Amino acid sequence: MNKLFQIAQRSGVTVEYCHIPLNESISVEDAAGDFVLLDYGLISAGAKERTHLAHELGHCVTGSFYNRHSGLDVRQKHENRADKWAIEELIGEEALNEAVSEGNTEVWQLAEYFNVSEAFMKKAVCWYKFGNLDVEYYM
Repeated sequence: MNKLFQIAQRSGVTVEYCHIPLNESISVEDAAGDFVLLDYGLISAGAKERTHLAHELGHCVTGSFYNRHSGLDVRQKHENRADKWAIEELIGEEALNEAVSEGNTEVWQLAEYFNVSEAFMKKAVCWYKFGNLDVEYYM
C-alpha cells in the first residue's frame, strides 16, 4: 500500500476515505486535480483495498476518465486502461512467472501471493497470457 500512496503523492493525486459503500471507490478529475475516493469499509481490507486503490490510481495516472454524459465516450476502454496500469504496477510479468514457478498455480494462491482480489488476479493472468482482459472468455 505504501508504494501506491507514494505513487499518488508523486503524481499529485489526493487519496481520501469517505462514505461511498455502493461504489467502494471512485476516481475524479476536476480543476483542482485528481482524486481517489475510497469507502471507509476498505480501510485495512487488505487485498480489496489494495486492488481498489491501484485501479482508481490507474485512472488518474493514465488520464483514463470517462464522461458518463457523452454518448461517444467508451467507458470500458478507460476501465481497461486503468486495470492494465494497475496490473503492471502490482503484478509484473516476471514476478507472476516466478510465483508460478514456486508452485502458486491456482488463482486463489496467486491472489494471496500478490495480495490482490481473485477477480483482479484473473485479469492479470489474462493480460499476460492472452494480451487482453477478457476474463469471461478465457477463465
